[in-house]
This record gives sequence, C-alpha cells and structure tokens, in this order.
Amino acid sequence: MTPSRRRISQGSTFEDSIGYSRAVAVGPWTFVAGTTGYDYATMTISPDVAAQTGRALGNIAAALAEVDATLDDVVRVRYLLTRRDDWPACWPVLREAFGTARPAATMIICGLQEPEMLIEIEVTAYSERDPAQ
Repeated sequence: MTPSRRRISQGSTFEDSIGYSRAVAVGPWTFVAGTTGYDYATMTISPDVAAQTGRALGNIAAALAEVDATLDDVVRVRYLLTRRDDWPACWPVLREAFGTARPAATMIICGLQEPEMLIEIEVTAYSERDPAQ
C-alpha cells in the first residue's frame, strides 16, 4: 500500500506565489522546504542572523508539529547562509535545537531570494508515526 501524502502550509505569501508547500509528509518521512526567519503572521524578518535562525527553527518545528513530529525526529538538515562570517553566530541556536537529534548536516554559502534573508534551513524528519494520516 502506498502511504498517503499530506501537505502542510504556514500561510507564507511565498508558498502561494511560488507554488510549494512548507512541508510534505509521506508515511513516516516529513520533508520541510527551505525555511527562512520570516514571521509569517506579519511577513517581517529580523536583521540579526541568530534571531532569523531561531525563527526559522520555530517555523520548522511548527510544521513538524502538524504531523506529530519534532526537531528530535530530524535526520538531515541543510543550512544555506548568505555570509560565511555569520555561521558561528548560529551555532548556539542550532545546538539547542539539534543537540539531541544530531542530524547529518551540510552548510552552503549562497545567495537567497530576498536580500534581508540571511539563513535558510531545510530538514528531513523520520518518525515511526504515519504523519500523513
């Protein structure tokens, strides 16, 4: 039997205008799209990279909660930063979020969609629960 697919939206204007879901759950796997530090209720973003990291992780945690998963279920994470020198400022926030799960991780320096975006985080989570139900 093929597991069902569940799409999770957080109401970001980017989801509608670009055409993607914040996350997609298929069976025990949840794939969370690259998530930035926007507060989706106000569509504002802090100029501080550590604050953006915390907000992005909060957005990711909220998406995972929709399918009864947590940051402890994350097995893979990708960090996309616009400035290499910002990376150390993110470490304490990341250690707090992923210190237990310790997922496989990659950090990439690149340009992001909007100049105010300093970090984008993408995760894959695995949970024994079937979050698509």
